[in-house]
Amino acid sequence: MLVRRSVAALSALTLAAGAVALQSPAQARGGHHPDRPTAAGPTAHGYGGAVSSVDRDASQVGLSVLKSGGNAADAAVATAAALGVTEPYSAGVGGGGYFVFRDGRTGKVSTIDGRETAPAGVTPTTFYDPATNQPRPFADLVSSGVSVGVPGTVATWDKATRLFGKRSLKRNLAPATSLAARGFTVDQTFQNQTKDNATRFAAFPETARLFLPGGQLPVVGSRFRNPDLARTYSLIARRGPQAFYRGALAEDIARTVQAPPKSPDTTLPVPPGSMTTRDLAGYSVRLQKPTKVNYRGYDVYGMAPSSSGGIAVGEALNILENHRLGGGSRIGQSLHLYLEASARAFADRAAYLGDPAFVDVPTRTLLSQRFADSRDCTIDPNQASTRPVPAGALDGSGCATASFEEMRDTENVSTTHLSVVDRWGNAVAYTLTIEQTGGSGITVPGRGFLLNNELTDFSTTYVAIDPNRIEPGKRPRSSMSPTIVTKNGQVRFVVGSPGGATIITTVLQILMNRIDLGMTLPEAVAAPRASQRNAATTPAEPAFIEQYEDDLAPFGQRLVPSGDTFTSAAEIGAAATIEVDRRGLITAAAEPQRRGGGTALVVKPVRRR
Repeated sequence: MLVRRSVAALSALTLAAGAVALQSPAQARGGHHPDRPTAAGPTAHGYGGAVSSVDRDASQVGLSVLKSGGNAADAAVATAAALGVTEPYSAGVGGGGYFVFRDGRTGKVSTIDGRETAPAGVTPTTFYDPATNQPRPFADLVSSGVSVGVPGTVATWDKATRLFGKRSLKRNLAPATSLAARGFTVDQTFQNQTKDNATRFAAFPETARLFLPGGQLPVVGSRFRNPDLARTYSLIARRGPQAFYRGALAEDIARTVQAPPKSPDTTLPVPPGSMTTRDLAGYSVRLQKPTKVNYRGYDVYGMAPSSSGGIAVGEALNILENHRLGGGSRIGQSLHLYLEASARAFADRAAYLGDPAFVDVPTRTLLSQRFADSRDCTIDPNQASTRPVPAGALDGSGCATASFEEMRDTENVSTTHLSVVDRWGNAVAYTLTIEQTGGSGITVPGRGFLLNNELTDFSTTYVAIDPNRIEPGKRPRSSMSPTIVTKNGQVRFVVGSPGGATIITTVLQILMNRIDLGMTLPEAVAAPRASQRNAATTPAEPAFIEQYEDDLAPFGQRLVPSGDTFTSAAEIGAAATIEVDRRGLITAAAEPQRRGGGTALVVKPVRRR
């Protein structure tokens, strides 16, 4: 889940904003004023660059960077660092993510894989209870040292700044450092998230000290400060990423993972992990080519493995390319085809996708139109398939298929995404996470940040043929799908979302809504969602069921209310998007309602009627 709040000031970079507790709902979302463009809300129009994220203060930080001469990469790093302050349960230096950058001068799209890695000490039985030689219950793995992967976020920020930015990492971290020191105003969402995790947080004294001071929940309207995180940011700013991956901070991280400091009163098992300072010192990001498909004349760039997002979105789009989609009388069949294409992309994801340093991922084949056509011929345009469907044969021979047993997908919904464009035509789509809401629940003592539980994104039952089995140094498969879409050499859309495995379907559905169904970008983001992930039924938001159940019934599609084992929330995704039209007008669109609503800002706003 994601955090929404307002901050009164950012030190020298003060940005006016009233406390949420003192605002009306419309004002808290940056509500409309009849005489001027909306100052801060879920949608903004204008020129000169834009930032879209799930948090008002983080978007304000990014906008301040764009206004002061930084480019999209600088603004993305600064925004991400601010999210580490205001959304500590969803992102931060204790996690990882994927950074997609489009160079406005050359048109080249590059990616940074900053995914966490498994420590060298993991084994095939890492997730097993030695007393029983059986896999531990998933709940026992989440809040544990064994779930913590080597963090990649700091290395990502450094690499993105040096390769693509105009400013120093030190300067890009300054606004978030001030924000951590001065604090933000607690809102109801932050308090609810803390309450939902109170038992886990109370198991770790340092986490309890920070997030449950005096054993109490943070009070709505109070100011939440994190001076330890401010000092951590200052240390990284002064000494660079080596301050995180080597030296005293690295020793603190490794010690915390190997022997999680837990309360003597907790009943949580908290198995220890194996991470060492050598694991941290050996971490590096990967630079790699993006995935790319062409859809209706648009070039769609995404994240290659270790993320499955770019391939899954691309394969589904290639399948849909064969069909005429639209609203009105065609909406039922269009949505039916969307669900069927998604099911096949997820079947192939389970069978073939893993860390390419360990698995021979057939990326070119999976993104080929020939393969998509072989998958499309298994779809009845008038009737839902019996699911789960098997994975496709890689030779693309007719409708032949190969079976693969789908593993339980444990990827959690708590992640965050930001989108940025600047006045030079650069663009960034960046999705980052610490996995579960609150990550592992373990705070590094004196450092102010939570550690991830990303290793639970590996299949927790070890199967030798599974491409997502755990191995030393390996990156767990992810569904994060930061996406940049261009047309005629110009950026058109920047899209991404949190939501675990539903990220793939959220990005896919937004693109279909905008390109095929005639929606504006804000409408495409706000529209109700359904997420078919190769299961017998399709989880859908209540509004989707209400609006489209009758349209899909003739096709045999079975919809069920969304929600998962981790949260009762019915919402799917929390997107942050940007569109640039042919004339250069920017429309930045964040969620208007989901998870409290996001904030989209432009450098030079204009009023739209």
